[in-house]
Amino acid sequence: MLPDELERLAARHVPGEGKLDILRLSSGLVNETYRVLRDGDSYAMRLAASNPYGLGLDRVWEAQVLEGAVPAGLAPVLEYCNPQRGILIARWVTGRPWNAADVRRQSNISRMAELLHRIHALPAPTPVRAMSPMNWIDYYSAAARHSIGGDLQVAVAPSAAAAQSAVAARSTRAALRTVAAGRLAALAALPGVEPVVCHSDLHTLNMIDVGDSLMLLDWEYAHVSDPLWDLAGWSANNDLEEELGNDLLASYTGRPPTSNEYSRLRLLSWLYDYVCLLWSELYLNWHRDSRPDVAVQRDAPAGGVAARAELLAARLRASK
Repeated sequence: MLPDELERLAARHVPGEGKLDILRLSSGLVNETYRVLRDGDSYAMRLAASNPYGLGLDRVWEAQVLEGAVPAGLAPVLEYCNPQRGILIARWVTGRPWNAADVRRQSNISRMAELLHRIHALPAPTPVRAMSPMNWIDYYSAAARHSIGGDLQVAVAPSAAAAQSAVAARSTRAALRTVAAGRLAALAALPGVEPVVCHSDLHTLNMIDVGDSLMLLDWEYAHVSDPLWDLAGWSANNDLEEELGNDLLASYTGRPPTSNEYSRLRLLSWLYDYVCLLWSELYLNWHRDSRPDVAVQRDAPAGGVAARAELLAARLRASK
């Protein structure tokens, strides 16, 4: 969005009459995010990013979920929401994100389990937006086929090794697709569970500790699914050791987990990593195609995504 359009939008929908101070925080595959200051108050303004991919998002359904999440104290108070245009303006949340040590603290594992129960108790708007790991894989795979060249790259390799890297990347992707199909089949063979509202994007940048409670940002991936999908996401995004992931599961269930629950969490954790790898590769292709003049190695956000993609690919290969 052009600066003048951005300022007109903020002037119309951000409370107050004073001068606007707009700071871009991030620009990614699905959102552009800004911090807006006016009359001494701060607001988060999120705009849908422009990209050519269908990524399975439903911003109208997200807005309906927020109608329950905001009064439950799970999401920031909204000042303006236009899901058709992908615009959301919320009050700025004052608090702090967790670091790696916070995530692993036993008391915080219990707090996270409690937060997950609160998310999963939210009423699901109708019609229900049900999604499965297979759905996410299908969306990202279809988007990959529409990307320029149709060939995703885990990371940008030095030019001298580009051909060899491309062959290795294709081989890795084919092998992981085969493993993913096996994990999906194993998951389908387990007893079914009652689906619930899931946030689906649980990581430390999307969670703010406000002291007596935890607040969640960025609900655009919310959907109805297996409740352990959120546990798998939190564990995967924070690189939790298996023992800590099992601790979270036990705290969530409030009893010793069953063998089926351990199996579901293990399968869903692998599939969550795989979905994140597909997203990362798609982001890198989009970044490469939309900003061909900027090398990934010299761009901090894309460089971070590339490094994460390499880590995910290595972890998935190791756990085949």
